[in-house]
Amino acid sequence: MWEFLDQSLGAQERYTRGRLQEEILQLCSDCSRGVKIKMSKITTELLLERAVPRSTRLRKIETLNLSKLQLKTGDLDPRLFSRLRHLQKLDLSDNLLDKFPNSLTLPDLRVLNCNNNQLEDVTALKQFPLLEELTYENNVYLTLNDDYKVMFLLQNLRLLNGKDITKLANHVRRVNSRKLTSKVTAHWEKFFRDQLPEKYTAEQVKSIKKKFLKSVQTNVVYGPSSLSEFTRWRVKMIAEEFLSYSLGLELNTDTETEEKMDENEEESAESPKEDAEDVAKVVVTPRKRKRNHSKSGSRNKRSKSQANTEKKAVLNPKKSSPVQDDPSPDKARASNQPAKEATPDQEAEGTQKNGEQFPKGQSSRRSSQLTGEQKSQEQDNGVVNLTPVKNSKGKEDVSAEPLHFLQCHSKGNSREDFKTQLWSCVFEPLLDCGARKDPIVSSSRTVATCGGESVCLIDCETGMVLKKYKVATEEFFSVAWTTLPMVISDSRKKSHNILAAAGRRGIVKLIHVAADFCYGEIKAHKKPIATVCFSPTRETHLFTASYDKRIALWDIGIPDCDYNFKASQLLVLESFSIPLRIALVPTCPEQYLLAGCEEGCFTWNIKLEKEQKSRPFEVIFQFPDEEGEMTTSHRVDGLAFLNDDVVASKSSKPGCIYLWSWSRSFDTKGKGCQRTVSAVILAELEWSTTDLSYLTLSTCPAKEHVFCGDEKGSVWIYNLSNYTTAWSSAKAKRSDKRIPPTQILKWPELQSNGDHLSEILINNVITDPTFTYLVALTSVNITAIWKKS
Repeated sequence: MWEFLDQSLGAQERYTRGRLQEEILQLCSDCSRGVKIKMSKITTELLLERAVPRSTRLRKIETLNLSKLQLKTGDLDPRLFSRLRHLQKLDLSDNLLDKFPNSLTLPDLRVLNCNNNQLEDVTALKQFPLLEELTYENNVYLTLNDDYKVMFLLQNLRLLNGKDITKLANHVRRVNSRKLTSKVTAHWEKFFRDQLPEKYTAEQVKSIKKKFLKSVQTNVVYGPSSLSEFTRWRVKMIAEEFLSYSLGLELNTDTETEEKMDENEEESAESPKEDAEDVAKVVVTPRKRKRNHSKSGSRNKRSKSQANTEKKAVLNPKKSSPVQDDPSPDKARASNQPAKEATPDQEAEGTQKNGEQFPKGQSSRRSSQLTGEQKSQEQDNGVVNLTPVKNSKGKEDVSAEPLHFLQCHSKGNSREDFKTQLWSCVFEPLLDCGARKDPIVSSSRTVATCGGESVCLIDCETGMVLKKYKVATEEFFSVAWTTLPMVISDSRKKSHNILAAAGRRGIVKLIHVAADFCYGEIKAHKKPIATVCFSPTRETHLFTASYDKRIALWDIGIPDCDYNFKASQLLVLESFSIPLRIALVPTCPEQYLLAGCEEGCFTWNIKLEKEQKSRPFEVIFQFPDEEGEMTTSHRVDGLAFLNDDVVASKSSKPGCIYLWSWSRSFDTKGKGCQRTVSAVILAELEWSTTDLSYLTLSTCPAKEHVFCGDEKGSVWIYNLSNYTTAWSSAKAKRSDKRIPPTQILKWPELQSNGDHLSEILINNVITDPTFTYLVALTSVNITAIWKKS
């Protein structure tokens, strides 16, 4: 037999013969015992050949390159790898690994490259305690939570995905752990200590342990929702250690067998202060916690001519006049001139798939606690002081406190950019976590914002920019969320939030946020897209409203595990006017769409059962003009449903927002297309008398509130809970007087390099579903966040 081997080897190096003999003997032994043999891609010969430099003994290998071999987890044989006792550098990039075996036994491993695999978990990396450099980019299922896990598990880790994480890792291992330990201990003392009798049985201890671990993971919160999975993981670990030391319970150290709560639950956890040298974000730190009075200030109204000539007036990129339908970046906002469409030579994109991985987000709540060194570093990153403005009566409103004023959409990350306009923002939806849904957190606190060349995800509580996505040749006008059941591995499905972003180029970008990955695009229109929205009943149905005077309905499909997807156009709604805002009717979202356009308010029948793929509008609504005459020719730049029936819209008449009834205005039994119908007005809301357009409104249906910003940087808030019951009656009459705002949040005085920022336009303002956070987007590249007291 050995002679046959010598002949078969031919010119191969004879030093491998001894190793081959050992393997063959082992195989023969296994066969004689009836052991099934699984042929592996990795053999002793392969390891010796892939060593750098080539080696004659496994124990002498220090550097090993196993990239691009289509390796799966089962190919990593622990018995074979255990002989690589002096291996220091291992390259496993460009393979098919979904996890690491728990017992590879590489005691001297210092550098590991796992780029371009399918890894879903990183906790097995703790078996490499000397690891100093780790890269696992382009593993789409790994998130920021996994970064924090490896920073905690690997005490010697210095570089993660090419970035120095020494300072951040020390914070995670020490400060983060200390605070979580304190919270876990306090939770035990407050809720569970008295439940355990002085003399307890094993069953009592087991029951208390189960309840405590479940409760502590639900109720101990700390930091941004983007780190909620890491927080739960650490809290469970700390709780088990606490029980082990306090009650002598057995400690479970197997992190792979721990019970995993859904990683998409929204929870709160404080993130440590992080370095972000390449992030140009201005954090405006409030000097006072209280807010100004709700009444309007005495500042002079900005005239239209002033708006046209003022240097600070920032462009209105996506808006146009009734005559011209292409938005122009070269004209001032008040002129309402169209913007120029992107030229073909602008098609090249500059994307940052991972955004700013460790963005700096300093909470204003912690500003008073910063050390001198931290304050100095914060100033170096562009911190701008904020002083709330008092009203004429000298009182301060405390119903909402300013948390953060962020400048994170700057062109080229310039701190001097106060011209980029911010247009759209929407809160990330909570994923359905079934029985494990967090009872404490009732809504997301992560908001997506867009403006200029970037889309940002911001944690409203901490002010951290969690993710940032850029396209150098784009100007984003609108964002929208949906939740898709994506296949992850082994045909398993998991719900993930997908963000759609669109703008000047008429292209919709589809971003898998958890994976930091823009997996596709839809070339929806040849002209800019003004706004997008998803159907609330069909998660893959996306509406895009464009300056080509069309609203298109797309089925974006569900991407597979390789992010292959197929998008198809289902419907085109024709309009003779540019659509600015769209809303699906809550009582029949699959049948009717309402749109506010440059020249009126329209409704289309969008039922897909009809054969007609291209449809004209069904109804155009009339509203009173300044003289009280009914007219259809007016710009509707704000549109939203307050509840299932009441619609809020502006601005056919300066100084007011109309509230009108959908069911009483639109007769579903009416026949024929392009009918003219008078809107049944329920009330008018008192608002700014400005003649500036495109200051859009929003609603919070759960709290029955309407919000709208103005040309002075103020946010007008209307609590309409005392009116909606009366409006629900079929005989409800129109209110005689305009309803004044419940409160007006005034814009605080801001300073940048000693200069005051003025002429702030609030382009958009929204709240989360529970009205905990209020986010306002401005014309001067500042995102303002308030929190309801």
